[in-house]
Amino acid sequence: MSGFWRSRMPVNEEAIKEFGSEAVPGHLKRWWFALGGTPAYLFIVQVFTGILLTFYYIPNPEKAYDSVRYITETVPFGWYIRGMHLWGSHLLIVAVILHMMRAFFTGTYRKPRELTWVLGVLLLLLMMGMGFTGYSLVYEQLSYWGATVASNLTESAPGIGPILANFIRGGAEIGENTLTRFYIFHIAAVPTLLVMVLAGHIWMVRTHGVKELHFEDEEESEKGTFPFFPNHFLTELLVGLVLMVLLSTLSVVFPATLADPANPLVTPEHIKPEWYFLFTFRWLKLAGTDMAIATMGLFALLFVGWPWVDKLLRKKNPSSEASVLIGSLVTLGLVGMTMWEIFSG
Repeated sequence: MSGFWRSRMPVNEEAIKEFGSEAVPGHLKRWWFALGGTPAYLFIVQVFTGILLTFYYIPNPEKAYDSVRYITETVPFGWYIRGMHLWGSHLLIVAVILHMMRAFFTGTYRKPRELTWVLGVLLLLLMMGMGFTGYSLVYEQLSYWGATVASNLTESAPGIGPILANFIRGGAEIGENTLTRFYIFHIAAVPTLLVMVLAGHIWMVRTHGVKELHFEDEEESEKGTFPFFPNHFLTELLVGLVLMVLLSTLSVVFPATLADPANPLVTPEHIKPEWYFLFTFRWLKLAGTDMAIATMGLFALLFVGWPWVDKLLRKKNPSSEASVLIGSLVTLGLVGMTMWEIFSG
């Protein structure tokens, strides 16, 4: 039987052994530095649960909300699968943010890994887009009006803004085409882009390797390297098992709920986006629409191009760690605005 499979599915066993014995930097024995595989694991969970949800979801304004209610209240374990998908999306974004913070504050975005950073930023933006479109598909009051506010803000952007907003909505205003567009974005367009960027990101990491880090308190066992399999593989497996327990616990203790169905004729008193957009919402209130859009666009460009900004800073002062100070201030600012918006009512 083994000869049957070997002749029809030839596998390069030496390549597999070489991959398994790849040297991994010793600092990855600290699990909090091994967050690169966490988003990949959570993305697989999202794909699996998302496929199950598509069997019952109906992307039609008249039936979308009822189909989500049917999943939640009638389909066996539908509430659990929806909860896993919901909490998985939140943890996925958290994992990517933490991974990028680790990369930023340890300077692993520097030469020759600049493009690895750029692809990582694109991954974060695409995942936030996935979260936004998925949130809108529920077709609740807040998700409907959140999509309305987002499309209006897009339309306010200079130049391509009106064209882009019209494309996203499928017309001049939120309507029947909008939900279909969001559905296509969520299950096809954005995931395709995400897989392509993820493949590029992994390829860049494999090409340049993981930057080796050293710490004053590192143990003797953390110096040098260790094999990917089974050492690092078991660490990633343990993280995956912990995440599975965490996702299940969150889905049971804090299950996905349903608010009032979308009503285009009634504007909710308080409209708030998902937590990862709250800082933009607060900044809009503080700076005004035009200034907020301009500054957020500039912030996005600086975020993507930070490896080159850091290069200019270090060119003037090679020992400068201005990036750490700037990163700390920006992090405090974003967290502060997010918390401000959460507790502002």
